[in-house]
Amino acid sequence: MSLQTISSISCTAIPKNRDKIGFSSYKGEMLVADSLDVLATLADNSIDLVITSPPFALQRKKEYGNKEQCEYVEWLSQFGHLVFRKLKETGSFVLDLGGAYQKGFPVRSLYNFRVPLKFCDELGFFLAEEFFWYNPSKLPSPIEWVNKRKIRVKDAVNTVWWFSKTQWPKVNIKNVLIPYSDRMKKLLENPNKYYRPKDRPSGHSISETFSNDNGGAIPSNLLQISNSESNSLYLRRCKLLNIKGHPARFPEKLPEFFIKMLTDEDDLVVDIFGGSNTTGFVAEKCNRKWLTIEQAIEYVASAVLRFLPEDFSEEKITKIYERIMSNDYIDLYSENYQKDLFEIIEKEKTAHNETVEKVNSGVSRLF
Repeated sequence: MSLQTISSISCTAIPKNRDKIGFSSYKGEMLVADSLDVLATLADNSIDLVITSPPFALQRKKEYGNKEQCEYVEWLSQFGHLVFRKLKETGSFVLDLGGAYQKGFPVRSLYNFRVPLKFCDELGFFLAEEFFWYNPSKLPSPIEWVNKRKIRVKDAVNTVWWFSKTQWPKVNIKNVLIPYSDRMKKLLENPNKYYRPKDRPSGHSISETFSNDNGGAIPSNLLQISNSESNSLYLRRCKLLNIKGHPARFPEKLPEFFIKMLTDEDDLVVDIFGGSNTTGFVAEKCNRKWLTIEQAIEYVASAVLRFLPEDFSEEKITKIYERIMSNDYIDLYSENYQKDLFEIIEKEKTAHNETVEKVNSGVSRLF
């Protein structure tokens, strides 16, 4: 696929005008804007996946703008209402929500459980499945109950709610298969030695097809993904420019899992609380169109650092960052800022397609 072809299918969901602030790439764009305003301009039934991590309803105010617990559900429902309209019939809404304690007491808030009830009972969503993101590197909190008084354990799990517009959303588990266990590998090599079809005590009937090589194992809904990024290109460039990176970043593997599972190439992925734009960057690498919206201009300006070639000089990086901070809009493709990244993405895309073909033919394992 040529550079021109990639450019021609770049996401242009927002009408082009001189008031836009942000940047665009081969496959998408990130805007400084209010998500409610931008969503309202999009066509109904046009989005394949919305995946986001909104500011949580925590006890203490964070610099990225979290809401009070008492108003959180209604506040988030404004976005959910619009997202439902804009999703295709096969579309999904993936929402990462962390838990919180009630202010002043070592008991949990129920806000993150009221959100799915509100979304399903009143907005029309279906709960396709709940996932649990286990982050082993998560710091203990709140300090008062965990570290000081030691009356609660470390909270290391976020709930990731997978909502769908209908009961039958688009999904392909083959795209997210995980490596077989050593025991399963032995079984595949010699089924007669390690396995005999039989009924389990639970009543499940395990047939001979259990020993078929399907390219990998089906993942569980417990996603163990460490969020311990400390020396990425994004953070190194933030340090180079003496600016602060976004304090609540997605690890790339989290949006990657859902983007691969719930969308096809050239589908549209949207993040309505964009932050440092991990979602857009992963969507770009997965050859999906994308749109990211973020209200804070400093986060949009720093997010562009993810999309610039690794050998860019400090002078060029500074210039691009300052242009966005000065309310400019930069087309990375037309200004030839993305050639090297394009080549990297094409290589990853080719490798991914070859792997998928092997899985579909049952010849080898996915990873």
